Amino acid sequence: MTVDISLPNATLWYAPQFLSPTEANSLFAYLQSDKNIAWRQDTIRVFGKPVLIPRLSAWYGNEGASYTYSGLTLQPNAWTDELLSIKQKIETISGATFNSVLLNFYRHGQDSMGWHADDEPELGKMPTIASLSLGAERRFLIKDKNNHHQKHEIPLNNGSLLVMSGNTQHYWQHAIPKTKHPTKPRINLTFRQIK
Repeated sequence: MTVDISLPNATLWYAPQFLSPTEANSLFAYLQSDKNIAWRQDTIRVFGKPVLIPRLSAWYGNEGASYTYSGLTLQPNAWTDELLSIKQKIETISGATFNSVLLNFYRHGQDSMGWHADDEPELGKMPTIASLSLGAERRFLIKDKNNHHQKHEIPLNNGSLLVMSGNTQHYWQHAIPKTKHPTKPRINLTFRQIK
């Protein structure tokens, strides 16, 4: 079952049980191992100072699908069979085609993602981003770029899929905030089409 999320100038839908608990737990167990995924913790510059990004990440995709954000340029690792399989399943339900995926590993509640839009030039003018959540539930916040009082929250649970398309990235920003509540690890996969 999918749910349309009604926001002005945005196209979002959410499938809270895209994967069964068994499927989600099995994929999470595979992905969390650094024997299967090339996890890394990059450094970015904030106000001129080097700062570790507060999460682990990995970039996979077709040859040539490089991706630049926050001053980092990522070259893709080759697809694993597991990533290709879940990509094809998401493409079937979303009707979109993807050639890459950014994986983020939130190890605990202090790992986070700041406010941003997935609006880098290589994603095109109206990108479709399919976001699969595994592991612990985390708060997904989305706010209007021009009216920060217009803010919404979606709890992203284990096995859920959130798809953002149309003008969403042009008009809205999103974030995964830190939490002081004890929380188990979460892995998020955001599938994209690099132009």
